[in-house]
Formats: sequence, C-alpha cells, structure tokens
Amino acid sequence: MESSLFSLSGKTALVTGGGRGIGLAIATGLAQHGADVALVARTKEQLHGASQKIHAETGSNVWIFPFDMENVDRIEDLFESIVATTKGVDILVNCAGTTIRGKAEDVDLKTWDQVLKVNLTSVLVLSQVFCRHRKQAGEAGSIINIGSLTCHAARPTTAAYGASKSGLLMLTKTLAVEWAGNNINVNAIGPGYIATELTEPLWTNDDFNRWVLQKTPLGRWGRPDDLIGTAVLLASRAGEFITGQIIYVDGGWLALL
Repeated sequence: MESSLFSLSGKTALVTGGGRGIGLAIATGLAQHGADVALVARTKEQLHGASQKIHAETGSNVWIFPFDMENVDRIEDLFESIVATTKGVDILVNCAGTTIRGKAEDVDLKTWDQVLKVNLTSVLVLSQVFCRHRKQAGEAGSIINIGSLTCHAARPTTAAYGASKSGLLMLTKTLAVEWAGNNINVNAIGPGYIATELTEPLWTNDDFNRWVLQKTPLGRWGRPDDLIGTAVLLASRAGEFITGQIIYVDGGWLALL
C-alpha cells in the first residue's frame, strides 16, 4: 500500500469542539498525518492547552478560534476569519455538541432549540460556507460529522439530543448526494460510549459502567484515540470513494442483539 494514501500533508483541517475529548483526539490524529489544524471551542484557555499539545506532538501549525457554535448567525464571519488566517480549509470536522437530559414530556422549547441549534443547525451553516469556499477554490473537500449511537437507536431522557443526531445523519446523506458533483465528500462517525471528561459521571458510576461493559462486545469503553483511524480514512485519499456513510466506532455495540 502506498504510504501517501493516508497522508494529509498540505491540508488544513477545521475541527469544532477541538479543545478536548473526541475533537482534540481527532485534531491531533489529523495533525499526526500531516495536516495543519484550526480549532474552535468556547473556552480560550482550553484551546491554548490543546494547541500547545498538538504542536508539541506533531509540529503542525495550529490556530485557535474561541467561539460558541450556538451563535449560528455569526458562523459565516467565523469561517471568513479562519480562511483569512489559514489561507484555506480542506477538511471540516463538525464535532461540537451539547445535550440537556430530561423526560420528553417535560422538555421545554428553549432547551429543544438550544440542543438542535448546536448539534444540527450549526453543522448545516458551517457546512454551507465550507462548500462555497471549496467551490470557489475549485478543489475537493471532506466533511466529517460526529454522530452518535442515537443516530440509530433511542435512549430515555435524550429526546432533543436524539432528534439532533438522527437529523445529522440524514443531513450527512443529503449533503453527500448534493455536493458529490463538487468533489466534497460528506460522512459521519458514530462513536459508542467513549470515556472523556464529559462522560466521567457515567463511567465512574458502577451501575452504568457495568451496563456499558455488558452491552459492548469488546468489553471496554472507547477512548477518544479510537476515532482517529476512521477520521483519517475519511479525510484522506484512502477514503475518496466513501460518501454519505456513517461508520460506527462502538466496540460492536450495535451488532449485539
């Protein structure tokens, strides 16, 4: 196999939610394969730490842009600033997300709108400006959306989150079909249960941890680094004939009856 098949040398990747957890792991993995990276997250201090880590480990250029993806009316301005700084974006990873748990009968519209705005609407808007950017440049591009097991199945207390993630899956397919003629590949990754700072209350809960391990054939929680290989595949020449797909990185969760 050609060593250049998975190379991202000369590419720039924009990763939202890139300050920690899954977003940081994917950004690091893309940089390890040669990409420069632009990180977007709400917390400036978090972004500084992520930037220093990635640059120290990979030597790639890293730029940071503090921004709350809930501000969808300012996303176009954000993207223009990123392009002006980086001189172009080849890969877009939509990883920023949020959830607010509660019984479906009690979900208020403010909560519903907030979750869908961050998890779904912001992805559409950022993908739109990315598409226009790649068309203007006359070059190919890759979009990778971070989905969830709830793209496929439901859990109690996650009505808004599940609706946003299942909607993200259909958005992924639709954009893939519409933008294939512009050589823009659009795919999604569906993580299983991944041990991060955000999920610490879950994996440190004995009952929940036991349930996850029983449901996961590989018998462990996923690590953020487990998603790197799939992200590199979808961003590189190795995955150029893959579009409109979701790849579940779940330790076999969905394969188990």
